[in-house]
Order: sequence, then C-alpha cells, then structure tokens
Amino acid sequence: MKKGILIMTTTIAMAGGLSAQNKTDLESKAKEIAGKMTLAEKVGQMAQISIDAVCEGEDTPPSSTMKLDMDKLRDAVVNYHIGSILNSPNVRARSTEWWNKAVEQMQEVAMKETRIKVPIVYGLDQIHGATYTAGSTMFPQEIALAATWNPAHARKMGEITAYETRASNVPWNFSPVLDLGQDPRWARQYEGFGEDPYIGSVFGVELIKGYEGDNNNIADPAKVGACMKHFLGYSVPVSGKDRTPAFIPENVLLEYHVPAFQAAVDAGVASVMINSGSINGEPVHGSFKLLTTLLKEKMGFKGMVVTDWQDIENLYTRERSANSHKDAIKQAINAGIDMSMIPYDYERFCGMLTELVNEGEVPMSRIDDAVTKIIEFKLKLGLFETPNTYAKDYPEFNSREFQQASYDAAADAITLLKNEDNILPLKKGAKILVTGPNAVSRRALNGGWTYSWQGEKVNEFLSTNTLLTAIEQTFGKENISYVPGVSYTDSIEYRTEYKDRFEEAVSAAKNADYVILCLGENSYCEKPGDLDDIYLNELQTELAQEILKQGKKVILVLSEGRPRVISKIAGKVNAIVQTYLPGAYGADALADVLIGKVNPSGKLPYTYPAFPNSIAPYYHKYSEEQKANAGAYNYEGDFNPEFHFGFGLSYTTFAYSNVKIDKTSLSKDSKESITITIDVTNTGTVEGKEAVQLYSSDLYASIIPDMIRLRRFEKVSLKPGETKTVSFNLNLNDLSFINLQNERVVESGDFELKVGTSSADIKEKVLFTVTD
Repeated sequence: MKKGILIMTTTIAMAGGLSAQNKTDLESKAKEIAGKMTLAEKVGQMAQISIDAVCEGEDTPPSSTMKLDMDKLRDAVVNYHIGSILNSPNVRARSTEWWNKAVEQMQEVAMKETRIKVPIVYGLDQIHGATYTAGSTMFPQEIALAATWNPAHARKMGEITAYETRASNVPWNFSPVLDLGQDPRWARQYEGFGEDPYIGSVFGVELIKGYEGDNNNIADPAKVGACMKHFLGYSVPVSGKDRTPAFIPENVLLEYHVPAFQAAVDAGVASVMINSGSINGEPVHGSFKLLTTLLKEKMGFKGMVVTDWQDIENLYTRERSANSHKDAIKQAINAGIDMSMIPYDYERFCGMLTELVNEGEVPMSRIDDAVTKIIEFKLKLGLFETPNTYAKDYPEFNSREFQQASYDAAADAITLLKNEDNILPLKKGAKILVTGPNAVSRRALNGGWTYSWQGEKVNEFLSTNTLLTAIEQTFGKENISYVPGVSYTDSIEYRTEYKDRFEEAVSAAKNADYVILCLGENSYCEKPGDLDDIYLNELQTELAQEILKQGKKVILVLSEGRPRVISKIAGKVNAIVQTYLPGAYGADALADVLIGKVNPSGKLPYTYPAFPNSIAPYYHKYSEEQKANAGAYNYEGDFNPEFHFGFGLSYTTFAYSNVKIDKTSLSKDSKESITITIDVTNTGTVEGKEAVQLYSSDLYASIIPDMIRLRRFEKVSLKPGETKTVSFNLNLNDLSFINLQNERVVESGDFELKVGTSSADIKEKVLFTVTD
C-alpha cells in the first residue's frame, strides 16, 4: 500500500473577478439595504415565482393576447414583496419586444410602488442559446459542444447567449449544466458536457466566462449572471430516470461530481441551482451537509443559492422527508437555500417562513444571510442603476456572425464513428435516398429547451434547413429522393406527423446508390424523456434492417440527445455519423461533412454502449475488463462499448511520435510541474483537426484505481504533411484521488502517462514515478 500525503487546495472566491475592495463594498451595501427591510420584505425577496402566476390572456399562435396582469403583479410584488420572477408564459418563446415591455413593467412596480425599491431579478433557462427569445441564435446543445473538444465554442456560445438574453431585458441565465453525464439512460445527458469530470470543468468554466466575462462583471449590459446546476449528483439516479434517488459514496461524489462545480466556483460563478433529487436517502434541498458544509464552507461558494422548480414543496409532497409544507420550508432554508423557486403558491411560502422565524425555528441570521446574498446579486447585476436593457441597443442580435458561430460549433462537433472503405465523403451525381424520421425534423436537431421546454414548438420559430433540405441543396435536389419510412413511436400522433411509409422507403432503396438513414430521437426534456429501453426504437431499427437487405450502401446519421443502442445495425451499415443535437445550423454542417467540405473532427464525450446492460464510463475499474480464458465459462461481463470515449474518425490520418517527458519522477510533496510533449503529423492528403488526448493510469493505489483518466487535451489543425508538437503540463494534483477518508491525496508509486486518439487507442506512453 502506498503512503499518502493530503493535498491542500485553496479556493479563492470570485477568482479573477471583482476586486476584494469592490466585493466588500457590495457586501456592505447589500447588508445596509437588507438591514432596512421588515421581516415580510426579506421573506418576499427569498421568493421566486413563475410569470404564469401574474399573467392573463390567451396564447394561441399565431396571435397571442398573453400579457402581465397588473393586479396580480402588484399583489405579488407590492403586497408580498416578491424579489424574483422566472419562466416564459405558457413555456413559449417571446419576442424581444414582449420581454422588454414585460420586464420593464415589473421593474416599474418594484422600484416605484414598493417601500424598499429593490428591483426584480428575472431568470430564464437559456440553455443552448436564448431559449425563450424568438429569433435568437440557437447553438448545439452542451453535449455537442463537448464533442468539439474545443472549449472556444463554449466561450462563444456563452457570449452570444448573454448578449441576446440581455437584449430580452433578462439578466440571469440558469446555465451551465455541470451534471456528470455518466449514465445514458438519464434524460438530461445532452444538457451537460458528457461523462468526464475534466472536460466538464474546462467547458463549464469557458461557458461561465462567456456569460459573465473574464472579470465576472455581470453589470456589463452584454453579460448575464450564470447559474451552475444542478448541485450535486443529480445525473446518476439508480433507476436512470429523472428526479429519482441516487446512492453515491462520498468519496465518489467528491472525485467525479464535484470537480466541474469547484472549477465554476473558482471561476466566480454568481449563483447555483440545486439538484431536485436525493443522495443516500437525503434530499439535496434539505441537506445542510451538502449546501452549507460542502458548497459554502469547503468549496468556498459565496454566491446565491436557488432551488429548482417547486423543490421545497417536493420535500413534503414527493420525497416525504418533511411532514408538512411548513416543515419542508424549515428544512430547506436552514440547509442553506437562499431563494425558493415556488413557483405559484407564494402566499403560503411567505406566510409560513415568516411564522417559522417568529417561532424561532428558522434563525433571523439565516434570513439575513440569504437576503444579503440576493441583494448582493442584484447589485452585481447593476439592476439598481440600470434595471432594464432594450433590444434596440443590441444590433447584432441573431446576426450572420452569430449564426456562423453556431454553424462552426456544429461542424466541429459532428463525429464520424464508422467509414467502411472510405465511403465518405460522397460525390455529387449519385442517386441518394434520404429516409427516417429525423430527416425532416428540426426537433431532432435541436432537442429540448428550444423555444419551448420540450422543443415541440420549434417549427413556429425556426425555418433553417432540415437534414433533407440541406442534403438536397448540397447534392442537387434532382439526385435526392425522400420517403419518411417510420416515425419515432407507434402512436397515432407521430404516425400522423411523420406520415409513415415503411414499404415505400424499402422499395425506394432498391433504386438508390446510397441510403442516408436519419435516425435517433425526437426532442424531450427532463421527466418526459425517461426511457424503459435505451435501444433505438423498434420502428427505426426494423426500417434499417429491411433497407440493409437491399444491398445498398447505407450511411447512418444519428441525431440524439444520448447514445441510443444501435448494436443490431451498427455492424452492417457502411458509415455512421453522430450529429448529437447540433442546433439550428446542424443540418448544413452535416451536409458539408457528407460532401467533404468539412473534414469531421468531433470525438465522443461519452462511452457509446453496445448493450443496455453494459453501461460503464471509460474510467471504470480494472475488474470491469475481465476476459474469459480459453476453455473457461463463456461469460459476457466484459467492458464492450460500441464506441469508446474520445473516439472519432477523420477523412485524413494522423501519426504520433517522439513522446518526451521532462521529469520521470517527483517526490509526492513537490510543487513542480511535469511537461509531456508529442509530435503529431497529418499523414493524409487533406487538412484535418485532431483532438490529442493525454491520459494517466495509476498502476496501484490504496483504493482501486481507475484504469485510465483524461488529464489534458488539445485540438490542433494540420495541413497534409504538417507536424506540430503538442505540449501538456501536469502537476501532482492531477494524479491525486479522493481516498476513503474523503481526502484528496497523491500516493507514491508508478503512473503511466498516455497520449492517444481516444481512451482505447493509445499511441505513446511514458512511465512516471511519485516517490516518498
């Protein structure tokens, strides 16, 4: 067993952000404002309601009479002192003009008709672009950004989303999602950056900096306050279904789930939203250990803590860890919640929280702390001086430049998973059949959180290309035939919408040179996206199998929020292209990949499982790769994914050589860094990009080590014949782990540092030793 040394890390709140003096001034000002409030006014600031609670009118496109009900608004803001509003009416995107007027009306009431004159802070889920703003620039989802292995795309999406959200007169965005996407059964995997903690940390920080700026100056009218979510452990429920219990050992929680959130805290993120579920039998919304001891004290988070939708009430109605609504409020506020997303029954919340304080069940100090955080957040946003921002001051809204940025991210993300006999790129002139439900579905390209919660209203707001129209424009409409084939499900609704023509599609394949089979998922979000089976659905699988029988070249194009199992057809198709959820311009990017205008360079940000019962991340344990010996029992317990983490093909080839390390050993208390260099050469005939990946393997440890862990990566562009030297710097903390005492330690012993094209394709490795 190795001897360990505890690595002490210092978290600096608001790192790189506000100066200490400015931060102190804001805190003092916030305390001064809070000190002048009555208890009722303080409690109201801690309440956040849905805009539907203060709206009236009908919302039936193309006309809508939906608007604020000023009497309801005054009741909430003047009588109950409500401090925050969220959501979009009827969960549908609104024009910038609508948002400008509605939020302006709220601020007029808050700042002119109340005693305390504290502005409202409005929040929206602007997840991959300004979700709830009509006409906004819609980017690929976070999972696709991670597939680019180029964090610059996250920064750019953050900048553009912040700009267009401020054009909507909204200063607060409930993003980024930093949940570890370790389980493909979970409906929200596409909202995050995949299964690796390091990628999640790097991309999360870049997205936050895009939202908030390098200095976290969120009063800047082109920036918004970010909200990291969902703290903590939300993404690995035992059942695989949304908002169901998770059981996570504490060292596992700290090792894999905390890093992205810690990086966000260190980057100065302004706010945090809490996990709706439970861990080890304890709802996170009621956990003092997680919200105060871990998040606030150990991790050093100094921002504002907000619940998710109705989750204080859910402690009583769903989790049953509280025996009444009042007990639920007591538990959550005492645990460390600052603001409650109620979202409707604010009278009960405000009344009961006031009673709890008067009864001594919730300390006044906890109320003062929460309200000070809320007021400080509003001060940081500059709302007291500039409560409104207007679309007229944002002339670049959905500009060509913004659209190009979305396209560039999609083009960089698309991942070539199979290319038998170099069938791709295709040449013009061939007869191509396009089939499958995703061929004409913008929902399938964008996913949930696209102009509505479930993404089902996307056609009301987007007229960008579908896969079919983009392919027609690229290869010539005269060369393309299209038959839908099947829908996503057997339901009458989908069969009507997608006009299934199964036999016609199979017959049409006989007359085609190539079949582009557009399969995957319809849009969904959260609980409605729960699955009982992660196989690609039977209708689509059957269509693929029948078309394959026709003996034509088949290119499978996947558009999906999580890796649906395709093992029944993956070995038989000629090419597989994964688009993920590539956004508004993903179809254009896909067509450019098929024709060769874009050389695909995406790499998987998750492990693609081959079977529903074979789910494990790439950083699994050694014992999860047990091979059956000759003559032994024939068992199927091996780690056997369809495609490995980090995998992705190109239209060119790359060679790795000349790996070097500047030190082969360090003592475990050393503060020195380690530098690894490697030469990468484009050995093919076209220019391409390669995501160079550095992994480490701890050969032996005091607890079972991971087989392999990603430590660094860099994406480089190389012309044919060109060589570049890629350099990576590590420190000993990168080789540490959380032990069974829940301490981060580095131990003496041997490590392999590995450079490769994926987690399973290591090209070069060197041995490194940590000494006592």
